[in-house]
Amino acid sequence: METVLQTKIAGTKPSRGKVRDIYDLGDKLLIVASDRISAFDVIMTNGIPYKGIVLTQISKFWFDFLAGVVEHHLISDDVADFPKPFRDHADQLAGRSMLVKKVKVLPIECVVRGYLAGSGWKEYQTNGTVCGVKLSGGLKQCAKLPEPIFTPATKAELGAHDENISFEQAAQIIGRDKVTYVRDRSIAVFRKASDYAESKGLILADTKFEWGLVDGKIILIDEVLTPDSSRFWPADKYQAGRDQESFDKQFVRNWLEEIKFNKSGPGVELPPEIVAKTSAKYIEAYERLTGRKFAFAGS
Repeated sequence: METVLQTKIAGTKPSRGKVRDIYDLGDKLLIVASDRISAFDVIMTNGIPYKGIVLTQISKFWFDFLAGVVEHHLISDDVADFPKPFRDHADQLAGRSMLVKKVKVLPIECVVRGYLAGSGWKEYQTNGTVCGVKLSGGLKQCAKLPEPIFTPATKAELGAHDENISFEQAAQIIGRDKVTYVRDRSIAVFRKASDYAESKGLILADTKFEWGLVDGKIILIDEVLTPDSSRFWPADKYQAGRDQESFDKQFVRNWLEEIKFNKSGPGVELPPEIVAKTSAKYIEAYERLTGRKFAFAGS
């Protein structure tokens, strides 16, 4: 199967993010996950086969799993339910697109951390805190935290980096009532997903949620608990005090570090073996999380 780096639907003009093509349909959006891959906030010139399908299908799985726990924006992922001209382009859209409610997006990233990794680990080493949350001393890299913590971040423009902020700073941006609500719901969803992942032999180390406002309600939006928005680690290989194996684009990041990629400017072409390993890792994440065989043609 060829990669889908961008969709082309006659008579339409999407906005394009690092991974997604988004079509504005008035009171709805059509969100398409391409096979583009970014690392260090730079989009590479070639993509990862099936990546967009994996991201969409994992999100679909979690939206179904969380029914009754939280309201979300998904209307349908069936191309037959899409308006014209989109339903005539199943070759580009099948498996990788979602028709969703259009919302007013809350302008913060809602990060929940159950383990001390990534930027949280870096801050902890310097200040003993993560986004202003004081933690006990002596914790190791990737240590499990006593309780999940809410560590919001700003939503950066394309090409820029999100910045960690405190709960108080988030309250100044969206209001105390709203940030309290999304904190509590984000942690609740994280706990439920973490318990489920554990039953599949996976550790959910941290994740990023997005929320939006529609009809006076705050609902869960965007992708949910995918390898692009979350750190999943194999539980049988977990050991605090070091980096962990992960189900994401770590092969890409490692290769870019090896070639001393400058982490800015145009992306580079990934070699076939890195592309193949990364595609396989995404598919493995889907199969382990959902318990289903990845059945899309040619996989």
